[in-house]
Amino acid sequence: MPPDGIAPLTSSVMELDDGLGDEPDDDPQSPLLPPDDRLWRHPSEIASHGLPGRRAPSTRRRARRVPWGSFLSGATGALLVIGMVVAVGGFRTREVPVRSEERVAVSQYEAVAPEARMTDAIPAIVDRVSPTLVQVRAERPAGVLNASGFVFRSDGYILTSARVIQGATRVWVTLPDASRHLASIIGADPNTAVGVLKIDREGLTGAALGTATRLRVGQTTIALARPKWVAVGVVAAVGREVRSNDSPLLVDMIEVAGRFDPLASGGPLLDERGSVVGVTDVHGDRGYATPIDIARKVGDELIRTGDVVYPWLGVEGEDVDAEQAAALGIDGGALVTAVEHESPAYLKGLHPGDVIVGLESVPIKTMAALKLELRNRRPGEAVTVHYIRDNRRQQLNVTLITYPNRL
Repeated sequence: MPPDGIAPLTSSVMELDDGLGDEPDDDPQSPLLPPDDRLWRHPSEIASHGLPGRRAPSTRRRARRVPWGSFLSGATGALLVIGMVVAVGGFRTREVPVRSEERVAVSQYEAVAPEARMTDAIPAIVDRVSPTLVQVRAERPAGVLNASGFVFRSDGYILTSARVIQGATRVWVTLPDASRHLASIIGADPNTAVGVLKIDREGLTGAALGTATRLRVGQTTIALARPKWVAVGVVAAVGREVRSNDSPLLVDMIEVAGRFDPLASGGPLLDERGSVVGVTDVHGDRGYATPIDIARKVGDELIRTGDVVYPWLGVEGEDVDAEQAAALGIDGGALVTAVEHESPAYLKGLHPGDVIVGLESVPIKTMAALKLELRNRRPGEAVTVHYIRDNRRQQLNVTLITYPNRL
């Protein structure tokens, strides 16, 4: 006799099979099994044997025997039915929409995740980089500014935001061990938003510096700030220019999607491996970053000389609008709006209203492109400027000089 649990399973399977409308085999060539050993009943057999799972009308109770073949047939039928139910969507899971922005706790940091999902690797990255992260407090005549920074070199040099420390009378740095140090301002470069501080402390843990040259739009980044803040976002743009009231035009910047806390200014922007790819610079609540390749070069020069030397042409301007570009037959250019007195451009005769379209053999389509190309030159270098005046293409040779220090 099969175990007690088998009979109800076989009975249940038989009811499901009846519901599927299986027809009995009426082939006279094939002998039929006894009704109790089959998964179906012919209508003529119902009166004498009863429905499956019920006692037959006969007053004599018959012992039921369920062969293993019948059990296996029933189990197979059950699996087939379940497969059909799943195929037509009988078993469904309810999809729960995930918000693109969420707040969760990550390694004792407040975490904001715009346009990105937190992964198990991010808390480990935060823990690894945190020993390099510092809090910066700049005392200025107009008030106090708080920001972040990170250890650039183990002998006490720290990268931070130029806008925070520029013009400060005193700057304090708080290390991860909560020790507080009075910092020396080594230098600040407003053209790249990079500043360098020095504290009297040796043997610090320096951040691992990577490269921003491989950053792509849509790539995940992690921004850290002191005392307890981290933002996970995606790269919204590279090569961005940033205009603000308290700094010169910034070019070749990384833009990160999401809202940023001002405390993140000066802190590191990390890639998915935890390497520093930028120095964060917050404008309003929008996050940008100076590529670390530029920040490293600027930091080294500030440490070596206390200043960053840029070549100076002496023009200010804006991008040519589409209407003016169409009228001039060009696809872009830098419209000169001001020429500084005694600058190389002034001495060579450039005027407001001129449209610069090339520097040497490099096409110039925006004002940011002009500034970026000048950054690649050196003071004392002679260059050819191609421009349009009165609808005529012209050129002049000019020798660049050192950018005036206006800090």
